[in-house]
Amino acid sequence: MKLMPLWVLGCAFVLPLSASAQWQWIDKGGRKVFSDQPPPADLPEKNILKRAGSPPRVAFTPPPNVPATDVPPAVGAAARSPAPAAAKPTGVDKELEEKTRKAEEAEKARRAAEEQKLAQAKAENCQRARQGKATLDSGIRVARLNDSGEREIIDDTARASEQQRMQSVIDADCR
Repeated sequence: MKLMPLWVLGCAFVLPLSASAQWQWIDKGGRKVFSDQPPPADLPEKNILKRAGSPPRVAFTPPPNVPATDVPPAVGAAARSPAPAAAKPTGVDKELEEKTRKAEEAEKARRAAEEQKLAQAKAENCQRARQGKATLDSGIRVARLNDSGEREIIDDTARASEQQRMQSVIDADCR
C-alpha cells in the first residue's frame, strides 16, 4: 500500500511527456511553432527544427579557424562539399521501373484509343453532313417535325441557313 502513492506520483510526472509537441519549426514570421501536426508543405526544410518521433536535427559544421585536416574524414567530406542534388541513387528498383513503364504504355494506349474514337466520330459526322448538304442542294422539298410533332416543309430561308450550318460542320469535321 505504501508504493501506491509513489506509483501514482510517477504516473503523474510521466503523463505530460506523452502530450508534448512532436513538431517544431520556425514559421515565415520568425516565430517558433510547436505542434502535433506537420508543418505546411511550402515551409523550407531548414526551418524544421524537430520532427515527430525523431531527435532534433544537429548539423555539424567545423569552425572556420579549424583546418580541414583536423576534421574526421567522414564528417569533413560532408561538411566541405554538399552532395550533388541531381545524383541518382545507385540502387534501382526494377519492379518500380517496370510498373512505371507499363503505366506509361497503358496511358499511351488509352490516348490512342480516344484519338481513334474521336477521329471515327468526326468521319461519321462528316459523312452525315455531306449527305444532308447533298439533300438540301438537290432542291427537293424537305420536311421537319415542329415542336408539336407536326410535319412542316422548310422554306428557302430555312434551307439556306441549314445549308450554311451543314457547310460549317463539313469545314470543321472533314479535313
